[in-house]
Amino acid sequence: AMGHVEEQAAITTTRAAIDAGVTLVDTAQSYLASQGFLGKALQDGYRERCFLCTKVSNDFSPQAIYAAMEESLRMLQVDCVDLYQIHSWNPAYPIDESMEAMARLQEQGKTRYIGVSNFNAERMAQAGETAHFNSNQPRYNLLDRRIEAEDLPYCEQHGIGNLIHSPLGQGLLTGRYRPGHQFAASDRRAQSSSFQGEAFERIVATTDRLREVAANRGLSLIQLAISWVLRQQAVSCVLVGAKSPEQFHEHLGAVGVEFTEEELTRIETILEDAPAGV
Repeated sequence: AMGHVEEQAAITTTRAAIDAGVTLVDTAQSYLASQGFLGKALQDGYRERCFLCTKVSNDFSPQAIYAAMEESLRMLQVDCVDLYQIHSWNPAYPIDESMEAMARLQEQGKTRYIGVSNFNAERMAQAGETAHFNSNQPRYNLLDRRIEAEDLPYCEQHGIGNLIHSPLGQGLLTGRYRPGHQFAASDRRAQSSSFQGEAFERIVATTDRLREVAANRGLSLIQLAISWVLRQQAVSCVLVGAKSPEQFHEHLGAVGVEFTEEELTRIETILEDAPAGV
């Protein structure tokens, strides 16, 4: 949804990431060609060197969950995955039936762990009544902090790890885009209000100030954004897309960064001027 990636580039980048020490790869039923690309990339011993995650998307009836798992195993060319997740909350499907199906797949050895994605604390509590799960995959970044109030504390209390998605706000926190940037019609950002008008100008002003904080630490804006998310106790890992080995090498520079109280306070002050809920 955010630009085309050639198969060979995807394979090369995935293998280079694992070679460089990246340990977790995440995909989903709805990520178009992604599972097939990964299946090819994980040949030649690469499967054993990573923690492989995928998700069932859209239809969360038990029958659809079982079918999606079989499709994922076939496309990924594996006998089991490490983590299988329900991609989002959909009230059309009773969560107890969905979680029962997920637990059965775990019992059958088709996944080592089960998890959810884009669930808030209340929904995680409902899911947990039926089956024990290990993870949630929420959106979280410097410009979207909704999970801080209830969801992260709930996860800390219940031993649920978080695989954070959108840590760079679909590119808003890369600093690559300036007011007036034209996205391709196929790119979903072309329709996003966050990338247009006054909201976009305010975001750019915010990221320019954040870039100064990053530069003082010898970090890029991207590295600051990733390490700021990683500071949370309940965050197990940050999911960052990369289209080339150069990109993920920059991402890896965020590992191990710890902020002083003064830096965190300065970041808080800067974020007070940013538009909410990007």
